[in-house]
Amino acid sequence: MNIQIREDNSSTLTEYAETPMTFTVNRMLTVKETGFGGMILEEHRVDPPYTKDYDACSGGGPLTWANRWDLSNWVFLSAFSGDKRLGGAAVAWNTPGVFMLEGCRELAVLWDIRIHPEYRGEGVGSNLFKTAETWAIGKGCKYLKIETQNVNVPACLFYQKQGCVLGAINTFAYPDLPGEICLMWYKDLTGNQI
Repeated sequence: MNIQIREDNSSTLTEYAETPMTFTVNRMLTVKETGFGGMILEEHRVDPPYTKDYDACSGGGPLTWANRWDLSNWVFLSAFSGDKRLGGAAVAWNTPGVFMLEGCRELAVLWDIRIHPEYRGEGVGSNLFKTAETWAIGKGCKYLKIETQNVNVPACLFYQKQGCVLGAINTFAYPDLPGEICLMWYKDLTGNQI
């Protein structure tokens, strides 16, 4: 498949949001303590499987972002094959009020990455991720930060494959979502290993 990535701005969020942000949860990672604060993640099956829709979660999806933050320092990447939209990614940088940025201009956050279900596993996500990295490097960033959850095992495996390392586990991040754990991934953009 011929994949083209285009840089957009917030004026394209309506089209961006048309790509669904749903997936089937059929396995999850649980945190096992190993003593002295050490932890390991163990994968197990979820029975029965269920569908998770990130856009339906509290806070809403892409159409709500402009109501919460100034998006002028964000980039919206769109993946196409011909005129068919395959997916997109949003990268946040230098935006007051976005706590994940930690007030640091050397950090960008891969805020969102979504691939149409028909095109998952065909390299669209890898192309979007690489373009997000390149954009962040162009802004002088040393790290790319990504949040996901223990119920999104495919995303965890994807980020690991992209060279990210797990930097934080927060078992108390989602009090309204019992059993879900926040996993923070980091990609060193300087060429060094974290």
